[in-house]
Amino acid sequence: SNFIPETIRVRDHRIACDGSSDIPAALGHPRVWLQIDDEIGFVDCGYCDRRFVLVGGVADSAGSKA
Repeated sequence: SNFIPETIRVRDHRIACDGSSDIPAALGHPRVWLQIDDEIGFVDCGYCDRRFVLVGGVADSAGSKA
């Protein structure tokens, strides 16, 4: 099975991830701060594999003609 990580579009370069969204935070992971580099346009969480994509950045497929 091909696991596709959850992709979250964000407007800030610095975001926090604790693994929670639809689940209680206690079932997530320790909160980590992630920094998006402009040249890459996204960052992956090392705990839960979520990908945070900068809105309008180079990795934002919703804003490109790809």
